Parts: sequence; C-alpha cells; structure tokens
Amino acid sequence: MNNINKIASTTLAIGLAMASWNAQARDFRLGMITPPSHLWTQAAEAFAEDLAERSGGEHSVSVFPSQQLGNEAQMVQQMQAGSLDMAFLTIAEISNRIDDFGALYAPYLVDDVEHAARLLRSDVAGELLELMPAEIGLVGVGYGMSGMRQILSRGAIEAPEDLRGQRLRITPFEPIRDFYLAAGTAPMPLPLPDVYDALANGQVDAIDMDFEAIEALKFYDQAEHLLISNHMMFPMVGVVSGRVWRELSGEDRELIITTMNAHLDGVIDSVLEREPAQEAALRGLDITITEADERFFREAIAQWESTWRERAPALATLREAAAVLRVE
Repeated sequence: MNNINKIASTTLAIGLAMASWNAQARDFRLGMITPPSHLWTQAAEAFAEDLAERSGGEHSVSVFPSQQLGNEAQMVQQMQAGSLDMAFLTIAEISNRIDDFGALYAPYLVDDVEHAARLLRSDVAGELLELMPAEIGLVGVGYGMSGMRQILSRGAIEAPEDLRGQRLRITPFEPIRDFYLAAGTAPMPLPLPDVYDALANGQVDAIDMDFEAIEALKFYDQAEHLLISNHMMFPMVGVVSGRVWRELSGEDRELIITTMNAHLDGVIDSVLEREPAQEAALRGLDITITEADERFFREAIAQWESTWRERAPALATLREAAAVLRVE
C-alpha cells in the first residue's frame, strides 16, 4: 500500500471511530423542582460536572431546576416517554404511583436525620428501588433526602386541637395528605416557589417543611410559630428514564450509577452535617418554638396506619428494619 492509500485508510478509520464515539455521546437533561440555591440542585450540578469529567467529556448533563420542565408528575411522564433523561424527585411523586414507597413517609418511622440516613442506606430501602422499572418505567439509582418535617404556622400550635381547620401547605402526595387529614387540617398542595407568597397573603395558615427550606427561603418572615415535631422524613430519589437506560452501554450505566450515587450520598451527608446548625439558627430567631413528639399525633398516626398498612405491604418490613437500626 502506498503512502497516499495509507493516509486515506487511516483517515477513514479515524473518521469511523469518531463517528462511533459521537453516536454514544449524550447531553442528558435532568429536571427537578428545587431552586438553584437548594442542596439537591447543587448536588445535581456537581453530578453534571463529575459525569462530564469521568466520561472524558463524552457525556454532559444540563440541569433544569425550579420546575422549568414542569412539576414532578409531568417530569415522570416525560421520562416514561423518553423525552427527559433524568430527574431528582421527591419520593412523594413515586409514592403516588407505587404505594409501597408511601411507607417511607410513615409518621415517626424514624427518630431523626441520622436514623433516616441509616434506613435509606439499608438493603430494605434499596429493594424498593427494584420495583420502579417494571411498575413505572424508571430506573431508581439511589436515595438522597432533606431534613425531617416540621410545621411552621402563622398562629400558635400548642395542642393537637390547634391544627384542626388549619389550611396547611403540603407537597402533593397521598401519604402526607392522609396524615394531615387525620390530624384535622385542610391540606393544600402548593409548589415550593409559591409558598412564601401563600403565607404572606394568608392563602395558607401553616406549612409542612424542613429546617433548611424554612431558614434558606425565610418562611419565618411570614409565620412566627415553629412546631418542632420531626414527624416524618422526606427522601429524594435519583432516577433515569427506562427508555434512555436501554440505549446505554453497560459501561455508561455503571458510570451513571456510581457517579450519581456518590452525589446522592453526599446529599445525605450534607443534611446530617447541616441540620443541627439550621435548627440552632431557627431557635435563635425571634419566633415561638413548641416541641412535639409521637404522643402529640397519636390519633392521626393510628388513622394513618389503618389506611396504609394494607396499601403498602412494605410498611411492616420498613418498621422492622427501622427498629433494628434504632437499636444500633
């Protein structure tokens, strides 16, 4: 073969290799409801940077926070259709589609964020993710979380009766709606970006929220009574469209799993580190603090359990696992 033919042959081989490389390259789109300042969004951005670096620039991830691609129900539909690649979702939307995930919101399933972290990192919680591909066409990669749920209100809540009739903002999913209905409130689903104004104009009387959001978004400016109850954990899950997943190579799947899980696990670590300081900061404000435990919600818990014990068979297994992890 002469030099010209050699050069032509080499050029063709390089061109074919580059074409194959480019065919595998992806610009993934990742949606979420949290604002840019939120811990979950920061983790998604860090995941995007890390995936690009680990893939040698082959893959990139564009992150769309603040419901830019729609609410969580709409993003799930987009992933089922394959038009959205990934999302960081509250478990709330998953529980609307798979009842067993509702068990993760059982009132007082866990005591605090440390206990929640141990449960979310357990094999029992991991087994729930295996339900997702067949039932809703998504691949569950791993869990993150936010802090424990509290109640911030415009008026004082010092006894269970004080909750009755309160218009209380919730994330729109059935387990938390059923809990607050049992507590006698009028639960009102509202997206996170609308909460501050809803408190300011009196559209809602109280909100179900974690310390981080209460502090970072300054909801306490519009509601000066905080019931520290730690009544429920609030998990998050990183998911990939099942349609997109089927198109990926084994190497790319493993890369996404390891990279995303590292940042989801980092979210949990950050919550463990930050929540004590966030609680201390709120306790230092000129607001009224009341504390409550499981006894405060005794009747509501009994009613919730009677409904969800049958709907979510995983509840019994999760409570057993949580009990063991509590002892540890």
